[in-house]
Amino acid sequence: MSHQQLFGLLGYPLGHSFSRAFFNKKFAEEGIDAEYLNFELPSVGQLTQVLDEHPQLKGLNVTIPHKQAVIPYLDELSDEARAIGAVNVIRVSWKDGHRHLKGFNSDIIGFVNSIQPLLKPHHTRALVLGTGGASKAICHGLEKLGIEWRYVSRTRREGQFTYSDITPARLADYTIVVNCTPLGMSPKTEFCPELPYAALSPRHLLFDLVYNPDTTQFMREGRRFGATVKNGLEMLHLQALASWDFWNGNDDAFADHPLQA
Repeated sequence: MSHQQLFGLLGYPLGHSFSRAFFNKKFAEEGIDAEYLNFELPSVGQLTQVLDEHPQLKGLNVTIPHKQAVIPYLDELSDEARAIGAVNVIRVSWKDGHRHLKGFNSDIIGFVNSIQPLLKPHHTRALVLGTGGASKAICHGLEKLGIEWRYVSRTRREGQFTYSDITPARLADYTIVVNCTPLGMSPKTEFCPELPYAALSPRHLLFDLVYNPDTTQFMREGRRFGATVKNGLEMLHLQALASWDFWNGNDDAFADHPLQA
């Protein structure tokens, strides 16, 4: 019987998976006897079947659309995951012959440590575009950094802006804009969120969670008006490394990936 460790990604659809390529390369380079698989599950209810069929599974990453739906299937949540209400890492362990699933959120670690080096004293307020599972981690990260934030959504709800609310004057007031929507992602690279980009300035910082293509239309528009721009690739690397820590029993990956003072 193989003692090879198994890890994987839950999501639907998966298409090109960063995680699978990242981890299998890591395992090969570091001589780790492990494999990383994609589990394309239309319904999160199929998780139990996956776990039963792969008893050697030690950990999973979770991506859209299951980051929130997976929570009822877990035995325990980290404080961060509970506060955010979304999970992107599951550690599978055994306690007294029973499988134990603990959910974590490493997106917040990836985001905070990726955006932090770019922050200037005037970066005090942020617009967060999109209200899905990823945006919840972003907002939690902004709070850790002491940055005020407001959601921008197509839907009008109390306490959040719609895109039509983002006037040039308002955009001048919010010097960080984080795109948590899939707009501009390959193959539909010509799209970007509808904002008055001409109101941007060198005081602005635009952060895009999209990493394919390298430079999105959102980033291109920002750069055109002098803003600092960054894509989501480093965030992805950092959250993957934090996932590895969580799977290997380190519950406090924040201690290993400290928020830079």
